[in-house]
Amino acid sequence: MDLAPESSLIEKENLDSSATTITLFLTTFVAVAGSFVFGSAIGYSSPVQSDLTNDLNLSVAEYSLFGSILTVGAMIGAAMSGRISDLIGRRATMGFSEMFCSLGWLVIYLSKVTIWLDAGRFLVGYGMGILSFVVPVYIAEITPKDLRGCFTTVHQLMICLGVSITYLLGSFVGWRILALIGMVPCVVQIMGLIFIPESPRWLAKVGRWEEFEIVLQRLRGESTDVSNESSEIKEYTRRLSQISEGGIFDLFQEQYSKSLLVGVGLMALQQFGGVNGISFYASSIFVSAGISSKIGMIAMVIVQGVRTFSGGASYIALTGVLVYTGSFSLGMGGIPWVIMSEIFPIDIKGSAGSLVTVVSWVGSWIVSFAFNFLMNWSPAGTFYVFATICGVTVIFVAKLVPETKSRTLEEIQFSINYVTL
Repeated sequence: MDLAPESSLIEKENLDSSATTITLFLTTFVAVAGSFVFGSAIGYSSPVQSDLTNDLNLSVAEYSLFGSILTVGAMIGAAMSGRISDLIGRRATMGFSEMFCSLGWLVIYLSKVTIWLDAGRFLVGYGMGILSFVVPVYIAEITPKDLRGCFTTVHQLMICLGVSITYLLGSFVGWRILALIGMVPCVVQIMGLIFIPESPRWLAKVGRWEEFEIVLQRLRGESTDVSNESSEIKEYTRRLSQISEGGIFDLFQEQYSKSLLVGVGLMALQQFGGVNGISFYASSIFVSAGISSKIGMIAMVIVQGVRTFSGGASYIALTGVLVYTGSFSLGMGGIPWVIMSEIFPIDIKGSAGSLVTVVSWVGSWIVSFAFNFLMNWSPAGTFYVFATICGVTVIFVAKLVPETKSRTLEEIQFSINYVTL
């Protein structure tokens, strides 16, 4: 029996599988460059606090405004992100946001007075608000169900790397140079977007069926049978097209109540657990605990990727921050964004995603602006409040958040939303 044709077929399938992995990897890499921008923007204010405050003679209130105005810009960007990405596509939206981020970092670098410093921080925040929605949505929409969890986790990994590398570099370079370095991943993503495909699900949503088939086949491999996946996406999209496009007020219908509760609840609990208070002002926390800010920041860099242990009673504060940071990175840091990208049907994803992302940034702004004042009121009381909210989060996740592993987006959305199609 001649096994050559069968062997050739297997070899070809293996090559196509490898090509698919490479295509997905490169596409995801370009997308998560935006996640790195997200992380570097969050991590910027903490390591430069002392240097920047002394250089421009900023008061506590002025620096608190600088730290928190990032989230004001992010709120506005988040509010517009769903509509923009629905209108021009996921890929173009990432490029649009990076233009604002690049301009913002340049303005910060050139700033000599606080008004321009805040303006630059606001522009970075606006672009970051858009990125925080579109990156996880894009990754979820291009990956097959058996790889989606792995690839969407890279979003959180790159946020952590952005924060960590910014912390590390901020311990050795000035605030202006660190702002200039912040432009690098923006440029990387803008250039990379030329070579990656649009989201196949967005193409289906806008009725560009021929492009949808081509892109889906490209992402899965030339010899891969995409007929079942293609049919499922087409059928689900066509059923949803019979329903008018969901506006912001349509989200509050009964059939979307659970997905909205899960999305909004996870984002609110994520922020009110205190992460941005710690991320934005970690150096001041270490100083107040009698620990060198540089040692503390470098330790945070290590724990972003690897869980660590610090002994000694005098290092309880450091240990607490490191354990919190490591635990957050493993779970609540990225998973709410992944869940958000999975649970909303394509007809309301823009509006729902914008709302959920705005909730996240409103919470972030409240925490980042109030954190210094809360610490002046009672450091212990501040962290008792955060600990209580983290406990509530455990109960919320156990009772309400669905498991999405190894399920297509269409299966997840159909099961969680009570939609009669």
